Amino acid sequence: MREIVNLHTDEERALYHLTDAAVKNCIFDGPADGESVLKEARNIVVEDTSFSLRYPLWHVHDFTVDRVTMDEKTRAALWYDTNGTIRDSKLFGVKAVRECSNITLTNCDVESVEFGWKSDHISLIDTSVVSEYIFLDSRDITLQNVRMQGKYSFQYVENLTITDSNLDTKDAFWHTKNVTVKDSVIMGEYLAWFSDGLTLINCRIIGTQPLCYCTNLKLVNCTMEEADLSFEYSDVDADIRGTVISVKNPKSGTIVLDAPTEVIMEDAVMECTGVVKVRA
Repeated sequence: MREIVNLHTDEERALYHLTDAAVKNCIFDGPADGESVLKEARNIVVEDTSFSLRYPLWHVHDFTVDRVTMDEKTRAALWYDTNGTIRDSKLFGVKAVRECSNITLTNCDVESVEFGWKSDHISLIDTSVVSEYIFLDSRDITLQNVRMQGKYSFQYVENLTITDSNLDTKDAFWHTKNVTVKDSVIMGEYLAWFSDGLTLINCRIIGTQPLCYCTNLKLVNCTMEEADLSFEYSDVDADIRGTVISVKNPKSGTIVLDAPTEVIMEDAVMECTGVVKVRA
């Protein structure tokens, strides 16, 4: 593997189709604003390098990125990439990952408004993310020990697993399928409307009007705070520690609480047979 060391350039496609090489201690920025530095690269390692140009890694396959910074000028930094590992790095450009497959980020700091769109087999481990729309329309996603701040998170995602994470969000998990969240905190209003196959285990859930219009919804040993008008028109099997502010028109299933709550069964637009019980 040949090495490219201490290169500083702003040339267009400076390392186009680089193959079987290591890029170390390089800087890609400058007034020429040359884009697509590593487009179509294959089997590369990038270490201790900074990027400040657009589209640095497009159509890249079989790559490792360590201790790299991609600042806010690296618009659409990783698109159409496969088989990549990113460690101890900072990704600060908008649209940082799109239509990528089999990418793992470990101990990274991400600030990207549209992160992870239309991708599959993406893993985030020990990572911090700020993203208004994270993982829109993506598949087979794993988050472990992730601290996330966002708004419209995980919309239209399928096959998502989250463990030991803290999610500060808003309309999360809308229209998702087959999502499991364990041992995590989820803060956000209107949580998971129209989801199918959402399972929450040992979670702390905070926010108004959660978990409405859901099918195949399951809660195991969860707590819920600020949760009014919960479970409207949902098919639900819920084991909740403590209680909720109110439950409204659950479509079917059983909700078990530790203490009584207000149950509102009125003005339903469909038959609602859900039952609320206090734990014996």
